Amino acid sequence: MTSRATWRPGSLEWTWGGAPFSSADLSTNSQTVCIAGVGHAAPATIRPNSEILKAFPHRTEDEMVRLTGIRERRHAADDETATDLAAIAVQHALTQAGMTASQIDGVIMATIIPDQPVPSAASALARRLGIPRALAFDLNAACSGWLYALEVGRSFILSGTAQNVIVVTAELLSRITNPEDHETAFLFGDGAGAAILTPATGGHRLYRMGLGGDADQFDAIQRPGGGALMPWPSAEGGDIEHFYLQMNGTSVFKHAVVGFAEQIQQTLVRENLTVDDIAWIVPHQANARILTAVSKRVGIPYDKFVVTISKYGNTSAASVSMALGWAAEEGIFNAGDKIIFCSVGAGLTFAGGLLVW
Repeated sequence: MTSRATWRPGSLEWTWGGAPFSSADLSTNSQTVCIAGVGHAAPATIRPNSEILKAFPHRTEDEMVRLTGIRERRHAADDETATDLAAIAVQHALTQAGMTASQIDGVIMATIIPDQPVPSAASALARRLGIPRALAFDLNAACSGWLYALEVGRSFILSGTAQNVIVVTAELLSRITNPEDHETAFLFGDGAGAAILTPATGGHRLYRMGLGGDADQFDAIQRPGGGALMPWPSAEGGDIEHFYLQMNGTSVFKHAVVGFAEQIQQTLVRENLTVDDIAWIVPHQANARILTAVSKRVGIPYDKFVVTISKYGNTSAASVSMALGWAAEEGIFNAGDKIIFCSVGAGLTFAGGLLVW
């Protein structure tokens, strides 16, 4: 049986079968950034397909599962906030890392729907955690947001801008999902995820995230209302649909399959790896049909994809971090496993990169 990685609390060193596991085993570059701990959080309220189907009497449970892979999702309670979920995810990550919030000097929050536009959700979280002097800001790259934030946090540590960084995401998409829109009503859920990034000589080595996009597909996924162009609904309320997420499903499917595959292939080339070297793919949980198509396109078996969409739905920027947190909690990773992250989000935004467990 393959040995599991073991964390030594209070240190930045992992052991693999009893021997120290060092980044020197992976690269001659002495400057490394590691994920010291991960965590995720989901609301308690489960919303099954059967509840959503009440608005679509012509649709069936089997059809929805076949089209999306989703059976249920979590919805936040009316008094539950994105900051609440983010704080839970962060605490799990800190505990796993053997650290306290007082050791953190940076908070980066990836979200498309913060609790309020100003100040940032990251600032609210920093206050909640008792670290008001930490640098704190939000980042919006939609479903690719957490991977974008990982790269920003990694770069901050390498440059000396920060020492220990929380990269966190929280999305309450139930608040902006139109329950009568058949394109989106079944897709979205709520949740949060977090990682603690540290400069280290051992741990879960994080490599550079490849970032990109395709702004020609700007209209494929959008929420036109709520910004400077349309800050609130008109008095008549006829434009209320603009304040919900909107999606062109056919366009998204086509471009997402290509985008996911390209991020995986580019990561393989960048890190001089083959598909046989990869133990796991942790993708954005967009749609099970998309992920199946990506698996075929890149030649990596679907059973190597960490898929949580059946129970959590699509949680936008939170989905990769939640899938990673769930998999770590389940203990499915072995020390030394090479894991590829990949995502496609509104914008369109693309992101992908390597984590060595």
